[in-house]
Amino acid sequence: MLNNVAALMLDDVHPFELGVLCEIFGLDRSDDGLPVHDFAVVSAEGPELRTHAGFTIHTPYGLDRLEEADLIAVPAGSRFGDRDFPEEVLDALRRAVDRGARVLSVCSGAFLLGAAGLLDDRRCTTHWKHADVLAQRFPRARVEPDVLYVDDGPVITSAGTAAGIDACLHLVRQAYGPAAANTIARRMVVPPHRDGGQAQYIQRPLPRDRCDTVGETLAWMERHLEQEMTVEQLAAQTHMSPRTFARRFQQETGTTPYRWLLRQRVLLAQHLLETSDETMDTIAGRTGFGNAAALRHQFVRALGTTPQAYRRTFRGPDGLTEAA
Repeated sequence: MLNNVAALMLDDVHPFELGVLCEIFGLDRSDDGLPVHDFAVVSAEGPELRTHAGFTIHTPYGLDRLEEADLIAVPAGSRFGDRDFPEEVLDALRRAVDRGARVLSVCSGAFLLGAAGLLDDRRCTTHWKHADVLAQRFPRARVEPDVLYVDDGPVITSAGTAAGIDACLHLVRQAYGPAAANTIARRMVVPPHRDGGQAQYIQRPLPRDRCDTVGETLAWMERHLEQEMTVEQLAAQTHMSPRTFARRFQQETGTTPYRWLLRQRVLLAQHLLETSDETMDTIAGRTGFGNAAALRHQFVRALGTTPQAYRRTFRGPDGLTEAA
């Protein structure tokens, strides 16, 4: 159960991510029949800490408060990717896991868990912008950059900002059942569960800075995504044998011609879904997928969500207007 919850702050904490933890675990919702947590905001570095927004937060709770927590939640903070963390904080997290407590990170809070060794040989995630740094700094961590959150034993890690809500609701669902999670989600006016993962939010155009040999061919491929292409055709255009072309393509782009082409087609489909009212069949034709069914299949494989759901996410339902 999650009777006792502590949010662990360090200097330059991000207020939104801290607010998510306070909202889900720190509010008294007994009027809705929900359990009330013994909740505390704990400072790892003195009674008063700065937020990255410029104001300070004061709390009377220090690290000793962690010793009784069932869940220790770490919100994001600035420069977590390259800073050193106090050894007494790392020891407190290790002791908590050793005695059976759970730990949760929101966004870059995963770096604190990694520094404590809690991500070693575990699946984990963080915001997609920090995923490569997390994997480099903690090579034993099995970083999954495309998901919203990962629950691996006593360690739960979530992606950026709003994904912390998803992870917290997941913990509530585990502890008290789906009805409790749904009730909190309704109070917060958020979905109790989001389909898809973090992949649909990642901006990752493929690099071209070292494509000396195949650069012109890449530009041609981008201009003709609606056409069928074979390695043999592309190799002839580059005046190489198919085998040599495939090898040079892999060396200069880090991927195969098919995968490069597929990724570019998905990127174009994302752009058209965000910026146009074209039908799925029209988008499928313009992106080289041929028909809406093939577009949907490849889109789900690449991003973990459907084209229709993606369009709703990034454009909103028809007729939606902002409240005055």
